[in-house]
Formats: sequence, C-alpha cells, structure tokens
Amino acid sequence: MKAISRQGIATGEIFHILNRGVDGRTIFMDEQDYFRFIHCLFEFNDFSPALNLSYFLNQSQSIDFRNQYNKKRESRKLIVEILAFCLMPNHFHLLVKQKTDGGITKFMRKLGVGYANYFNQKYKRKGTLFQGKYKAILVKEEAHFIHLPYYIHLNPLDLIMPEWRKRELKNYKKAVKFLENYRWSSFPDYIGKKNFPSITQREFLLDFFEGSEQYKKEIKNWLRSLDPIKDLTKIKKMTLE
Repeated sequence: MKAISRQGIATGEIFHILNRGVDGRTIFMDEQDYFRFIHCLFEFNDFSPALNLSYFLNQSQSIDFRNQYNKKRESRKLIVEILAFCLMPNHFHLLVKQKTDGGITKFMRKLGVGYANYFNQKYKRKGTLFQGKYKAILVKEEAHFIHLPYYIHLNPLDLIMPEWRKRELKNYKKAVKFLENYRWSSFPDYIGKKNFPSITQREFLLDFFEGSEQYKKEIKNWLRSLDPIKDLTKIKKMTLE
C-alpha cells in the first residue's frame, strides 16, 4: 500500500503516520523532550494559535493539559483526532483521523516545525531534525484497522523484548507491565490508567474494542497468538518500517 499524497488525504479517513530522526538519530534525548513533544501534540492540535509553549509540568503525575488552559481558552477546535500515539527514542507513531480538509497537513507542519525548533534551540544545533516529510498511510482494510493500535502500542517492547516481533515472547506478564508503565504512549490511557488523557480522542476505538478492560485483554491475546492472520507480516505494509 502506497503512502497517500498530501492532496489525497480525505476528511474522515484514518491514517498511520510515522517519522523518525534524520539518519536514525535520537529525537528524544531526555524526559523533558518527551514531555515537550506530547505537549506539542495537544497544543498544536487546535486551529487557534499556540498560547504558550513555556510551561511547567509535574512529571510524576498524570497530566491533563486541558486544566492548564481552561481559564485562557473557552474551547478548542481540533484539527485532527489523535486516536493513538507512541514515542520511541528515534521515531514516533500516530494514528490520526482527519477532521477537516487539509487538517493532517496543517497539524503535522505545526508539530514538526514546533518540536524541531525547540530541539535545535535546546541542543544548540541547526538543520533538519526529521528524516524528510512524515509518512502517512491510509487505513483502508478492517484487518489493518484492528491490528494497528496493537502494533503502535507494542512498539516500546523493542527496548526490552525485541523478540516480540518474531512471536518468541516468553514473559507476557512482564511485557504488559512494562507497557502499562511506559509513559510515552497512549496505551495507559486506553486501559484506564490516566497518563495524558487530553491528548487522544479514545471514544471511537474503545467503543470498537468494547472498553478498556477488553482492550487490555485483547492486546495480551495478540501477543500470545500465532494466528497467521495476526502476524506482523500482514500489516508490515502499514508500518512504514
């Protein structure tokens, strides 16, 4: 399946979006960088101009960015619906639904430029941070739609259990526990553990997967399953990796 051109992105459709650091470089050097990018996901997903990107976060607690802006902004008009996300040291995944014509293009431009400016200023560097333009693949088949959220949320296992990709995972309990505590992902929020609840619009997927408890059960089953229909090779063309 080919990546969709910017002109081909239609309102109401869902896309898997990915980008990585240029030459595979690390784009999140410390916790502050992860927090900054997640804040950008919230702040730039609005047709109104960004209010203030200089902010203080209590990094030990769940963060609902809406609480920081209720006094300054009566309402937000979302550019896209962020259904799921996962940040890895040198790349990120987003599952996004476009709400208005040109929304993904507008949002990704704001996100990419905003975070790159922050990163370059912080680390006193110049030049491109990301490896070209982001990739966006249209999710057309139901099988892809069903399995992509699992794939996106399982990516952090590459850091401690890369064998999950070969279906050779042995300690499922440890794997799920790690995912539950991996902050830079929407997985905790999907299983009812508040992390960054204001970033994602979860109603659509949670309704599809029949709630938080069922989603947690299904991701465990997905890890255990050797069903070829669920094999990673079946969605490889959707992963852009």
